[in-house]
Amino acid sequence: MTVGAVVLTMGNRPEELRALLDSVAGQEGDPVEVVVVGNGSPLPELDVPGLTVRTVELPENVGIPAGRNVGIEAFGPGGTDVDILLFLDDDGLLARPDTAELCRQAFAADEKLGIISFRIADPDTGETQRRHVPRLRASDPLRSSRVTTFLGGANAARTAVFAQVGGLPDDFFYAHEETDLAWRALDAGWLVDYRADMLLLHPTMAPSRHAVYHRMVARNRVWLARRNLPALLVPVYLGVWFLLTLARRPSWPALRVWLAGFKEGWTTPCGPRRPMKWRTVWRLTRLGRPPVI
Repeated sequence: MTVGAVVLTMGNRPEELRALLDSVAGQEGDPVEVVVVGNGSPLPELDVPGLTVRTVELPENVGIPAGRNVGIEAFGPGGTDVDILLFLDDDGLLARPDTAELCRQAFAADEKLGIISFRIADPDTGETQRRHVPRLRASDPLRSSRVTTFLGGANAARTAVFAQVGGLPDDFFYAHEETDLAWRALDAGWLVDYRADMLLLHPTMAPSRHAVYHRMVARNRVWLARRNLPALLVPVYLGVWFLLTLARRPSWPALRVWLAGFKEGWTTPCGPRRPMKWRTVWRLTRLGRPPVI
């Protein structure tokens, strides 16, 4: 199976980007072709021995999902010039030279497997943050399992998924775009796996470092529900998340921004509504993540 990789960058981590590309060039098996998307920034010279790198420079920052969609389309409509696409953060590093080959084997062995979420670990401590394990029971990051979402900057996807259900939701800009795609893929019959043996080294960082974090998390949570959930579950899902947010006792400035984002999610267009089937709700529940939390 042919493998490509999409790397999104804002041009502010050239050394880390080069190290990532070196780790991609060192993958075993057939070479991985790479598209690097400069999200509102020019790109440095990316001449990496043993690696074919194509570049796309966007005139403005269009956000993470739209930028990754540009990378997908660089591999043909829906990415169909290749069978598998890796999505890698520009400050990450593939820890093992057999990751691409493990992806080939996994997708070849299970024709319904659509997306694989990699394990992320800090390069200095080796620790995996709880939020980087895409399931509720996240205490053991070394346990692989079926899951209901994935990590945006450390994953592999079968391009047939994009051909069937479309790409990431452009308007989300940042936050929850992975769950939106995962829910649509699961509703179409695909499976999502978390694989602890596919490792991306990435420095530990707080997601709240992004200035838009609290607004986007709240707004996109509402959009996610409005776009994908059966009508009966929309108020339940959002009510649970509203109470969870209050229980975490955020600072007043953070809560005020979150509440504004929550309101924005209800008052602005969320894109096409395609509620998942009730049997998909049951599948999510059986996988340990009912779509009410």
